[in-house]
Order: sequence, then C-alpha cells, then structure tokens
Amino acid sequence: MKNIKHIIVVLFFLVIANSCSNYEELNTNPDAATSVSPDMLAAGVLKGAFRFWNPNPNDFTTGNLQAHHLVNQDLSGEQYYNPYPYGSFGSFQNLTDLKRMVEFSEGSVSESSYKGLALFMKAWYGFNNTISMGDIPYSEAGQAEEGNVTPKYDTQADVIAQVLEDLKAAEQFFAAGTTFSGDIMYNGDPTKWRKLCNGMQLKVIQTISKKASAAQKTRFAEIVTANNLLGSNSDNFKLTYTDYSGTNHPFYTATEARRLKDIPSKLVVDMLKKYNDRRLFYFAEPATALISGGMQANEFSAYEGALSSLSNGVITSNNQAGNYCTINKRYGEVHAGDPMLKFTYAEQCFIIAEAIEEGWVSGGSAAAKVYYENGVKAMLDFFKSLPAASAANYAHGMAIDQTYIDNYFTGDADYAMTGTKTDREHQIWDQRYLIDFFQGNGLNYPQILRTGYPVLPLDPATSLNPEDNTLYPKRLKYPTSEITTNPGNYQAAIDSQYGGFDGINKVPWYLQ
Repeated sequence: MKNIKHIIVVLFFLVIANSCSNYEELNTNPDAATSVSPDMLAAGVLKGAFRFWNPNPNDFTTGNLQAHHLVNQDLSGEQYYNPYPYGSFGSFQNLTDLKRMVEFSEGSVSESSYKGLALFMKAWYGFNNTISMGDIPYSEAGQAEEGNVTPKYDTQADVIAQVLEDLKAAEQFFAAGTTFSGDIMYNGDPTKWRKLCNGMQLKVIQTISKKASAAQKTRFAEIVTANNLLGSNSDNFKLTYTDYSGTNHPFYTATEARRLKDIPSKLVVDMLKKYNDRRLFYFAEPATALISGGMQANEFSAYEGALSSLSNGVITSNNQAGNYCTINKRYGEVHAGDPMLKFTYAEQCFIIAEAIEEGWVSGGSAAAKVYYENGVKAMLDFFKSLPAASAANYAHGMAIDQTYIDNYFTGDADYAMTGTKTDREHQIWDQRYLIDFFQGNGLNYPQILRTGYPVLPLDPATSLNPEDNTLYPKRLKYPTSEITTNPGNYQAAIDSQYGGFDGINKVPWYLQ
C-alpha cells in the first residue's frame, strides 16, 4: 500500500512538472530544495515546535505573564487569566510529517534516529497537551489519513502512561541510531537525545506526583540510578537564536518605549534579593527613581519589582514615576539573545533533588543538597558563559564569575539541612521557577499548580478570572473546533472530567 501511494505521488508530480515546465524554467529558485527529505521534515517539525509562537516583542512579553515573572503596564490583569483560554491539538497535525520523515528514512543509516525523533515529538505533544487540557486524543492521534477524523479521548492517566512508554521506546531507537541531519536542537547527536528522553521521563512522572503509581516512582529511581541523563549545560535542550534575519531573539528590536513597560515582578525581584543572586542585574535595569535618590546600579536595593496583583492604573502610575526596575536593555539590543530553554540540566537536578526529599530516590537530604547545588551552579554558569548577558554594560558591574558561584551558598541560599523538608523544597522550587524568567514559554506553570509554590499574588478586587475571581486557571479549554468536528468525544470528555462544563478553573486529574 505504501509503495502504491508513493507511485501515485510520483505520477502526480510528473504530470505537474510536464505541464508547468516552461513556467518552472523561468521561476525556479536555484537555491531552493526541489524534493522532500527526512532531514527537511525534521527541521520543519522542530522549528514549528520550539520557536516562539509569534516572534515579536509584544507577544513575547505576554508569554512571561502567566507565571508572574513579568508585569506589564499595558497588559496587566487579563493576561494572568488566559485571555484566549483555548488549547490546541494543532501540534498533532505534525504527526503526518513525522510519519513521512520515518518512511523517507527507511533503509538509511539514520532510520533509527528518525524513528526516535518521531516518538519523542509525539510524546512531547501529548504531554504538553494533556497537562494543558486534561483527557486528550493520543492513541488515535494522527490517523486522519486512515479515515479516523474523530479520535477518541484517552484519560489523562492513560496518556501519561503511553507518553512514558513512547519516551522509553524513543530512547532505545536513539541508542541504536547514528548522527542525523535536520536537527536544529542537538545537531543530530543521538546520545544527547537519549539523555533527553530519560530526563523527560523524570519530569513527566514528577509532574503527576500526586497520582504517580508505585511502579512509576520505581521507574523514576531506576532512571536516576542508571544515570544516562543530561550531565551539564552542554546537554541543555534549547533553541539557539542567531544574528541572521528571522532567527533573532523575539524581543530583539523592541523599542525603548516597549521595554520600559516591561517590569520584573516583585515575586522574582524579591526572590533574587533573598538569595543575593546576581541574576537580578542580568534580568533588569535599576529603578530610575531609586538611582536619582542616590542608589547605585550595582546595589540590590536599586531594584524594585511590581506586585502583579495591583490594578493596571496603579502599576502604570508607579512605573511612570520610575519606582520599578525594568527589563534589561540587552534583551532588546542583542540579535542572538538568551536561547529559549526547553529542558535543562539544572531543571533535571531540581527534579531529582525534590524526588530525593520525597523519598522516591535514596540518599536523604545530603544527596538532595548535591543536586540542588549542581542545579544552581549550572544556571549561574549559564549566565556567566552567555556573552551578551555577561557584558559589562549589561551586568551593571555585577557580572557572575567563578568566585561568586563558589561562594553563592550562604544565608538563604545555603541548603536548609537543619530546616524542614518544606524549607528545602521551597529552595528547590524557587530555583526551578527562576529558570524560566523571560523565556516566554510558560513551561513550568503546571509545576506552580502542582506544588502551590511560589504563591502567586491574587487580589479578588483586581482579578479578571471570568469564572472565579479567587482563582488562577488550572487548565485551558478544549479547542472550539472540537465542538463541531468531534462533538461526541468532546462532550464525553468534559462530562467525565468536569461535570459537563469546559472551564479554565476545572481541576484535571494530575492536580487532584
């Protein structure tokens, strides 16, 4: 059947080529590809999955609001409550391209790697979609070509179980694979993809910690013990921006007026001050009113964040008076700014540290401390090694160097060995929260929902949650298209989970 399909495709293009030959002689771009290959499909899927959804400064700003990393005087309020509260199954459309990618790689030395990539991407889509919405089509996703345009919704528990199996299978394919082309994330290195598949299994299991089975916790421990995991920042799963047009950092070219409206939140600024953390000087410009009052740009006291629960009018007034620090100038001036971090060695360290504290992995708090410190050091070294961030004119004379890193763990930053488990986990969660500052991806908002920490500011008087002004959203609604294209399965899903109401405050299985 597959050969017949390929013959039909070839005949179709032969007909088109013959009828349009004169046009093509005049209009064919000599630099453009004239055939599809697995590497082209891989590059297209990866770019579509990991680039910022709408790369411009204004939209990039909104991507930092839900987790309260940022406050914006124009956008404060509604952006914390999902102004467009619908999820999407659009990512599953890429499963067709992934299927073609595997087919076109058959018989090549890279076939196994492409199979691994296809399974990893399906698991990535499935994990993010189910955590965003709840039950989703997964086992029957991507079957439109086979005539299934109304896929059933699998329970969130079943989706998570299958995602874990797909990540495990993907790791095995990469283990048997070779370097492959089209990979904009890891340059085709299957050993790095193997580590990522294992690290992501840890993240998936911990994300459902309230519901994780004994078998899943055992699996977590086995992966940690095997230690085929991300080992340093060089293994970070990230999208690197460049100086070339179309591949710049999304905030590059932000006007000064735009930048001055973007304010690091009080939650972030106070957290950095508590830890005496020099990342504050990389993230922000000092408050002009405080500088005018005699403070220096290299003093922590010259930085004040905005409380995200204040009204838009109060935030605007305070910001125009220069009472708040603003986003660092480097974000709007550097083409190839901070890469978009999707999964890091540091986050993996914090995941394992929490698991040790919870008793999933042996070693006790002494072992957890090692992972906590390794994770913090990795993020500090990330900024130390980032040319744009560490430039003297952007770091306000407070550049992160090795001496600073070596002496970081004092005061509140010292792992609370004599404190409670809650004290130590708060330290872990703080550091994990800071990874996503000005990343625009909101990937770890579900971790805030899972742990209840850090506590996001909320004032019912200023809350714009349309369903309940005392809550922050727990999920996205299902795509509106499901109501007309897959109504039976859609209705069954919201009936079984949410009492028939597809609302943003309904609590999905993993949070119950």
